[in-house]
Amino acid sequence: MKIEEGLKEAENESLNAGIIGLGYVGLPIVLEMCRAGFAVTGFDKDHEKIGMLKEGKSYIQHIESSSIVENLHRFTPTTDFSGLALMDYIVICVPTPLDEHREPDLSYVFDTARTIARYLRKGQVIILESTTYPGTTDEDMRRILEETGLKAGVDFHLAFSPEREDPNNGHFSTRTIPKIVGGYTPSCLQKAVNMYSRIVDKVVPVSSTRVAEAAKLLENIYRAVNIALINELKVLFDRMDIDVWEVIEAARTKPFGFQAFYPGPGLGGHCIPIDPFYLTWKARQYDINTKFIELAGEINTSMPYYVVEKIMDALNGKGKSIKGAKVLVLGAAYKKDVDDMRESPSLKLMGIMTEKGALVDYNDPHIPQIRRLRKYKLDMESVPLTEENLRGYDCAVIATDHSAYDPDFIAGNSQLVIDTRNLIKNPSAWNGKVKKV
Repeated sequence: MKIEEGLKEAENESLNAGIIGLGYVGLPIVLEMCRAGFAVTGFDKDHEKIGMLKEGKSYIQHIESSSIVENLHRFTPTTDFSGLALMDYIVICVPTPLDEHREPDLSYVFDTARTIARYLRKGQVIILESTTYPGTTDEDMRRILEETGLKAGVDFHLAFSPEREDPNNGHFSTRTIPKIVGGYTPSCLQKAVNMYSRIVDKVVPVSSTRVAEAAKLLENIYRAVNIALINELKVLFDRMDIDVWEVIEAARTKPFGFQAFYPGPGLGGHCIPIDPFYLTWKARQYDINTKFIELAGEINTSMPYYVVEKIMDALNGKGKSIKGAKVLVLGAAYKKDVDDMRESPSLKLMGIMTEKGALVDYNDPHIPQIRRLRKYKLDMESVPLTEENLRGYDCAVIATDHSAYDPDFIAGNSQLVIDTRNLIKNPSAWNGKVKKV
C-alpha cells in the first residue's frame, strides 16, 4: 500500500494511544495527540509528575498548565503500566544517557520494552522515539518483544521516529517540525505514518528503522562537530587577540556556503553532548574509529576547564586566587530561557570551581533551586540578582545568556565579569573588568 493511500485510511484507525515517559519529549506528544482527538494515557514511574498532571499542573516551563487542563478530558496520567494492554499505539520517550564510561546506557529503553512485552497483544503499534544507535529498534527491542511469541511485522508493528524537540523554540513546535519515521516492515511503516500524520504537519517516511535512527544521530553529530570547530577556533583566536564573535558575525554575511555556530562554556542539553557517542560505540562493532566524533567530544568536554582557567587568570589579574574567591554563576540552564539543566556546562563549571576552593553561588530566573543530580552533588538555591549581591562577588560568570539578564546591569555592578556567551557586546567600555571567554 502506498503512503498516500494509508493516509486516507488514517481516519478509520483507532484513536487509543499510550506515551511512556512524560518529560520534555513525551509530554508535548501527549498534548498534540489530545488535540488531534486521541484518547491518551501517559505512563511514568515518577509519582510526583503524575500527581501534578492529574491536577492540571505543568512541571515544564515552556508548557503552560492551561494546556494540561484543557486536555484532561482526553488525557489520563498514571503510574500503572498494566493499562498498556489497552493501547493501540505505544510511543516510548524514555532517556538514553551515557554511563560512567561514556558508553550507551539503554537500560531505560530495554526495561520499557520488557514492560510492554508483559502486556503486548496482536495489532499493537510500538514506536521508539528515544535517540539511540542504528539497530536498537529492529534488533534489540524486537528481540525482547518477540520473546512473547508474537512476531514484529506480523502480529504487532514496530517503528522508530526520532524526537526533534527544541524547548522554547519560538519558530517550531512539535506539530510543525517534520517527523522522520522508519518501520521494521512496510506495514509497520504504514501504521506509524498513519498515526503521526494526525499530529504533525509533515511526515518523512524512510526505508528502515536504522535509517531513521542514523538520521537523528547525523543531525546532532553535525552540530557537535561544528560547535567543536568554533570552540577550538575560539581558543586559537583568543591567543591571537582576535574576537571570535566578531569573526563569526563577519563570516555569516556570506549568503551561501556558511552556517554560523557559536562557542560556549561547553555542550549542554539531552542530545548533542550524548548522542554522538552512541554512534561511536556502535562503530566499534564494525572496526571503525569515528575520529571526527571523538575529537569533537574531546574539544567540547574540555571547554569548562578552559573557562575555569580564564577565570583563574582574570582573578589573578585582580590579585586574587580561585581558592576562597566568591563566584556567582549566571545561568544554570543549558541554553537561554529554558528551565532544563540536563548536561548543562554550568554545573560542570560550578563543580570544577568548588573543587578548587571557590565559594560558588548561582542565579537563574528559570531554575530556583538545584538538588542532588546523578552526576553532581550540588544542593543550592538561586541567589537574587541585585546590585548588592553582584558587588559582593569577586567574579560573575555569564554561563547562560537568558533574556532576563541586563548586560549593563551586570557589568555595572560586578567587580569582574567573565562572559562566555557574548552577552556584553562592548566589553572595552567597562574599564577592563569584563572579559570575553
